[in-house]
Amino acid sequence: MSDKRAFIRFHEKLMKLSHDPEFTNSTRPEKLAALCHLCATQLQVDRVSVWRFNYGRDHLLCEHLFDRQYPNGAPKAPPWKRDEYPAYFARLTHARVIDIQDVYHTPLFQPLRTDYFRSLGIHSMLDAPVFYGSRPSGVVCLESRSTWRWQLAEFSFAMAIADIVSLLNTHEAWTDSKRKLDHVRYYDRLTGLPNLESLRNRIGYLTQKIKRRGSGQFALFWINLDRMKIINEGIGASVGDLVINEVAHRLADTPLLGKDLFAHLGGDEFVLILRTYTRPDALLAAARILQKTIKQPIHINDQPINLSAGIGVCRFPEDGTEPPTLLRQAEAAMYSAKNRGVAQLSLFDDSIQATAQSRFALERELHTAIKNHQLEVFYQPIFERSGTRMASAEALVRWHHPHRGWLTPATFLDIARGAGLMYDLGECVIRRVCEHLRDAKIADTRLPVISVNLSAEQVQSPGLPALVAALCAEYGVAHRQLHFEVTEDSIQDASETVRNTLDQLVRAGSELAIDDFGTGYSSLSRLKALPFTKLKIDQSFISDIPYDEDDCAITQSIFGLARGLAMSVIAEGVETREHESWLQVRGCEFLQGFRYSEPVPLDTLITEFL
Repeated sequence: MSDKRAFIRFHEKLMKLSHDPEFTNSTRPEKLAALCHLCATQLQVDRVSVWRFNYGRDHLLCEHLFDRQYPNGAPKAPPWKRDEYPAYFARLTHARVIDIQDVYHTPLFQPLRTDYFRSLGIHSMLDAPVFYGSRPSGVVCLESRSTWRWQLAEFSFAMAIADIVSLLNTHEAWTDSKRKLDHVRYYDRLTGLPNLESLRNRIGYLTQKIKRRGSGQFALFWINLDRMKIINEGIGASVGDLVINEVAHRLADTPLLGKDLFAHLGGDEFVLILRTYTRPDALLAAARILQKTIKQPIHINDQPINLSAGIGVCRFPEDGTEPPTLLRQAEAAMYSAKNRGVAQLSLFDDSIQATAQSRFALERELHTAIKNHQLEVFYQPIFERSGTRMASAEALVRWHHPHRGWLTPATFLDIARGAGLMYDLGECVIRRVCEHLRDAKIADTRLPVISVNLSAEQVQSPGLPALVAALCAEYGVAHRQLHFEVTEDSIQDASETVRNTLDQLVRAGSELAIDDFGTGYSSLSRLKALPFTKLKIDQSFISDIPYDEDDCAITQSIFGLARGLAMSVIAEGVETREHESWLQVRGCEFLQGFRYSEPVPLDTLITEFL
């Protein structure tokens, strides 16, 4: 047969195979077996095999071997090693076709030619490289037990087979990449559960299906774990991740009638879709099972951790018919449950909707107020021990809402925190304080040192010292005029970032106080490691002295701790003469509370206390 006719016949056979649906729908091993069999029968060679490099590219491993002596399956071929056939590997690495008529008289296989070829009776071979992208990834190997002079048509056919294997590699790599990308897109990295994107898709599918069918219902359970912030800050974020992962798998394995999709939205929040069983009694029963599962103690490093959760529930179609609405209603119901305390359940209703709408509107308005620097600052004087002379003042943010009047932080700080606005709100406060210090200086009025509260979001930002320096420079304010207060909860991890941030503020001239001391989880080592000079006793310990023995003992011990650490003490919540006298006798350096003044605007501070 002429080369031309052979070329045409070989490629017709290959085209027919590659377009056969049975071939295209088969697995990779099945495809390789079909290609090797076709090549061997068409070219009448004894052995055809497909090989691939291992990960280190120092071995060739046989993926499939067809041997005419073993029509029912050839023995497994041993790997080829680079250190045994270095010349062969070098040529293959450079993507060259290897054409050998006599394997016993070629330097490629010296000195180990007898180990492989003589045992199999091989005399001639033709190898065509297989690629992954532009890089050789293996070889298609044709072997003959007689001396064979390879023809052009056989070269072409072997290379065509190798090209198809290369295409298989590329397609499989693309499929694998797409599968990994889909997993990243639709599944949570920490827990492996479906994520928010998967949840939205599933809710969309269910709503459309039920609308088309004209009947059906489902419910969404929005689950928010209680106390995760305390666990993350008190024990560490890595332990928090272990807790989240354990809860995720427990809930995913919890049997519930009608359970559909269980998703992790991130952080401490999960959502469950429950189908069919949506009567109130069934929802309450499901919620009790979920709570019981969550309450089972989790043991990490031999330490038991107890959890609970707030759960909000909404139903389709009663509470909404579109996915975004249903998610909003479920989240609003969850917030309603959280507002009632720990381990609470709330079913969505109209009153929750009104509250959610109000919260959303307030969040939007707060964002605008922060962006436009519309927040104000009031000041509460801090007096020396005598209670007659103001030593400093604490800056307290206020918001003059256009319709609700003056709002205190208790009204909007949780909203700011939930909306990720705390850092921007803190910047707005520091800017306003700097403005007041500048204006007082222009008016030849000397304001006392001003203490500004820093949120956890600010303390954990490495850019805070630069921001403070820039604002001081913009308004001509000395760093020493600004002191800062930090709550215990904000410094739980005492990370390198937190330490650097606080150290830079102190080096610039500011002093630091620990706020609300006694309500958090400070340790002596943390207090010693961070540059605090003042300690503020939380007002909850002051309110019942001198009549509550426990509060007196706790407060007395805090004085001793502060003196041991060379820190001065500020008592918050001083409201009565009895409070003042008890604290003065015990040497409390600074007093703050309604006995002296409520927070007041700057003008009042100047006229009444300077």
